[in-house]
Amino acid sequence: MKKILKITGIILITIIMALIAIPFIFQGRIQELVKQTINKNINANVAFNDVSLSFIKNFPKAGISVTDLVITNFEPFKDETLATAKSISFTMSVKEIFKSANEAMVINSIYVNEALITLKTDKFGNNNYDIAKESEEVNASAEEQPSNFAFSIKDYQIKNSAFTYIDELSNTTAHISEFNHEGHGTFTSEVSELDTETALNLSLSIDSTNYLSNNPIKLDAIIGVDLNNNKYTFKENKAQINELPIHFDGFVQRLDEGQNIDITFENPESDFKNFLALIPKTYSKSIENVRTTGDFIVKGLIKGKLTETTIPTFDVSIVSNNASFKYLDLPKSVEQISINTVIKNTTGNTDDTFIDVNTLNFKIDQDVFKASAHIKNITKNMLVNANLNGVLNLANLTKAYPIDLDHKLTGILKANINTAFDMNAIEANAYDRIKNSGSASLSDFEMTSEDFLKPIQISQADLTFNPGKVSLKQFKAKTGETDLNATGTINNLLGFMFSNKTLKGHFDLNSYLFKVNDFMSKTQEKTEQSTETTATIEAIKIPSFLDCAINAKANMVVYDNLNLEDVTGTLIIKDEQVLLKNVNSSIFNGKLGLSGNVSTKTEIPSFNMALDADSFDIAQSFKDLELLRSLAPIAQIFQGKLNTNINISGDLNNNFTPKLNSLTGQALAELLSTQINKDENGLISKLDNAVDFIDFEDININDIKTKLEFANGKVSVSPFDLNYKDIDITVTGAHGFDKTIDYSAVFNVPAKYLGSDINRLIGKIDDAQVDKMSIPVTANITGSYTSPNVKTDLTSAAKNLSNQLLEIQKEKLLNQGKDEINNLIGDVIGGNKTKSDSLKQDQSKHVEDVLNGIIGSKESTDTTSNKTNDSKKVIKNVLDGFLGGRNKEQDHSK
Repeated sequence: MKKILKITGIILITIIMALIAIPFIFQGRIQELVKQTINKNINANVAFNDVSLSFIKNFPKAGISVTDLVITNFEPFKDETLATAKSISFTMSVKEIFKSANEAMVINSIYVNEALITLKTDKFGNNNYDIAKESEEVNASAEEQPSNFAFSIKDYQIKNSAFTYIDELSNTTAHISEFNHEGHGTFTSEVSELDTETALNLSLSIDSTNYLSNNPIKLDAIIGVDLNNNKYTFKENKAQINELPIHFDGFVQRLDEGQNIDITFENPESDFKNFLALIPKTYSKSIENVRTTGDFIVKGLIKGKLTETTIPTFDVSIVSNNASFKYLDLPKSVEQISINTVIKNTTGNTDDTFIDVNTLNFKIDQDVFKASAHIKNITKNMLVNANLNGVLNLANLTKAYPIDLDHKLTGILKANINTAFDMNAIEANAYDRIKNSGSASLSDFEMTSEDFLKPIQISQADLTFNPGKVSLKQFKAKTGETDLNATGTINNLLGFMFSNKTLKGHFDLNSYLFKVNDFMSKTQEKTEQSTETTATIEAIKIPSFLDCAINAKANMVVYDNLNLEDVTGTLIIKDEQVLLKNVNSSIFNGKLGLSGNVSTKTEIPSFNMALDADSFDIAQSFKDLELLRSLAPIAQIFQGKLNTNINISGDLNNNFTPKLNSLTGQALAELLSTQINKDENGLISKLDNAVDFIDFEDININDIKTKLEFANGKVSVSPFDLNYKDIDITVTGAHGFDKTIDYSAVFNVPAKYLGSDINRLIGKIDDAQVDKMSIPVTANITGSYTSPNVKTDLTSAAKNLSNQLLEIQKEKLLNQGKDEINNLIGDVIGGNKTKSDSLKQDQSKHVEDVLNGIIGSKESTDTTSNKTNDSKKVIKNVLDGFLGGRNKEQDHSK
């Protein structure tokens, strides 16, 4: 017995080892067969990670698995991905593996896992899925080598896959996600049955309108397969769209020119709850606890041929009579619901499809709302004729239906509108072909939202619909402390609603008080009060869909801490930009003119603006306006009036304040009736200490004019002149937006202001020209505006002036001495000896006094005193010698 078990075990191990080993022997052949089959049948680039063969996974059958399959297109969709699949597996009888190379392997089942397929038709009509080789090419290849695979499918499965269909010609997009499908049957018989199960989520968009949004669809069906006639018949089936059950009957038959379709369908139950089941769960919520009355019937017929030129005729009706529903956890019910809608095509021509919403009525409380619409020529220039008539209390919507709104709604909407138009007229703005009539009004409307700091309240809004335009007769609203009153016209409301066109209009807007902060979002308020940077605030965007002009007028506009009075101007909003024209206001006891634009087209918003300030109160404007403080910080110490013209451009922060380091531009400034204010930063006191010959509080700063240029965070100031008594002052330099300063002030100082020593020199010289002498003194102002440093060259300037005065005084006195000496010499030569001796003595004493006067002015120092004594001795000896010599000559002559 042990021997038998041992032999049995050896045999089993051998079989298992063979089942594991044999695939490796045939693996190369399988890979080659897959490559040959792809190359013979497909015009595309196909890549895969591996092809493996297994006898164990699908035992007793053999399995072939292709992993990480990727198919990319050739031109005209070059390098675009058509399909990917995590794995594709085939099963077959083991004997198929041992067939010769010229025999085809028969495939029994196919399993596809995680396939992603994108089917696309471009605007020229090219299809990316047309990758099969032409039949002649395939046949020529088949003559050279027989096909490598044959199919005898008994079951197949597609799991966790997705399909996307994009048609650029019709602007249609369909997306199928969570696609799971499987079928079981015998395909080899001429007549058989295929048992299928399908589940998917479907989204459908046509011409930018979403008709389905991830709607779940299920279909369990037994399909009769007649291979002789290429006919597939629905036998037993159960379909479900959202939660709405649908029953199908009929068939689809494949023909040479297309398909022949004959299908009828209807919902097997007529309860009105089926209508709520048709609405996606996201919007209808749970319908198990809904009480309904009335019926809801959907039935349809599709019959005819689907070819390149025709479609089947169809007739689909949706009917409900005097129905109602009430969610048990909500206080209100919707009653008197009547629906009568027909979707029909009677010719097989696509263009002849039409939709008639003959009745769509309902009642909530005492409010009755009625609507109807007729739409035809759907595939070409769609024609629409619609009517709306009724009253709707917006607050009752969430009380009767479980709508998840981001904000609370209240208000009464009244409408009685008829509109008739074709889509081409909307696209071309052909207003003469858009026929509107009627009116609509909204009263006591209130909306709260995270996008706004305060609720928006519309007390009254009245619209009148005219051919081609809508007139806003009245609009009264309030948010926070801001009030708005507007009238105007809207030119293409339908184009905005149905065709993604810009909303064009012209409005007159009035406000008694307009506070910009009332329109900030709660997120912005929280961020600005925290220590986080403004980069966390989402940038305000000017809507791209607006194309309008607004004539605005406001008694008061409050922006941050600024109060602008009597504001008037025009705002033109277009292409994500706001153009400001002729904006004028009163502020800082003066006038402000504004023009320019603000743009949010780029990621970082920007602006380009011209400001004209007339008679601004300097102290108030520089206190409240950061831009002025940054351009001219020193002007904060002044009192008086300011005129300035500023041309400025740069980037904006997300809260629309300027980024200072991005600013470029120039300004012309003029100060009027100005005096110096309290010196808060110590600049004036430091100048007073450094320059003691000026009382800066008495400096003349009236009618100062200068030019400023700014870029890269720096402001350069062109030289400008000041005046203090008979001292002229020239100021120039630059400062940064970081409050650093680098200025120089050159004082043209008369000599008399430079100290008592210099004044004594001037007094001794006693010359009118000397009295008018002046010398430049430079004060360099550096550091920062909050902590300035002042240095002057006053000491060296005074020393230079002293030297100049000494030279002038010496020259003058020497000239004076020469004249007196010459006079003395003349008297000596022409007089008697007795008189001459006496005169010599007197003149010698006088010259000594003159020399004392010449050199004695600087006897305050030892060095000067020594020099004076030496000079006196030298000159005296010279004079004595000169006079003595002359006397000897006179005696000798006698």
